[in-house]
Amino acid sequence: MTSTPVAPEALPIDRVLGVPIHLHHDYAGWLRDRVHHGIGTHVVTLNAEMSMLAGQEAQLGETIDRAELTIPDGAGVVLYLKLKGHAIARAPGIEVSETLLASLAGTGKTAFFFGGAPGVTDQAAAKLMQQYPGLDIIGTQHGYVSPEEMPLLLDRLRELQPAAILVGLGVPRQEYWIAEHRSICPGTVWIGVGGSFDVWAGVKTRAPKWMGDNHLEWLYRLYCEPWRWRRMLALPKFAIVALLELAGLRQARS
Repeated sequence: MTSTPVAPEALPIDRVLGVPIHLHHDYAGWLRDRVHHGIGTHVVTLNAEMSMLAGQEAQLGETIDRAELTIPDGAGVVLYLKLKGHAIARAPGIEVSETLLASLAGTGKTAFFFGGAPGVTDQAAAKLMQQYPGLDIIGTQHGYVSPEEMPLLLDRLRELQPAAILVGLGVPRQEYWIAEHRSICPGTVWIGVGGSFDVWAGVKTRAPKWMGDNHLEWLYRLYCEPWRWRRMLALPKFAIVALLELAGLRQARS
């Protein structure tokens, strides 16, 4: 006789530059239980750049505050938490999302992909369903949707009611879009996945594991996409602001 999983409890929270971060050892497992119980969830994958942006854009800060789960996606966030005494591992959003998708295989629970360039999302879905037999990605939609076409997409999601909706529109657009529309699928887990569709489709590659393990994934991204250098300036700025805050010389966002 199998026991029914207990609905997951709310997770403990700390803050990174005033932005909430949830502390747990198995985010994908916690989300799997939320899916089982049909508990709607907005997942934010927090890195240094987003932490800094949340301090500049009130709307983003408020959106993250309302999310049910914010995970430590970036190395800077993990190091900050360690300095505050939390021995927590980095949880890349792409890995948490893929683990959750794998857990849906064969359960009858479905997923939907929205975002990315035309063709990329379809290719990502096809490869994942091949990799995880029984995974049902019930629909895809690239991210180039006009305002006139958006109601059709929303009607489609409202009808399908997938267990998980992965949105890859980039930060902060994907966070705003989820916050605005999540009410149409109230029992769904919504995750902002950034450029994950490109990786799953094989259009881009992730950094080698040794670079990720040593908090150097940002360097690999800069090597592959040197035009990102302006965005990468958020990393040293984050380090300076974080150290000032931890030393009590700066007040965090309230």
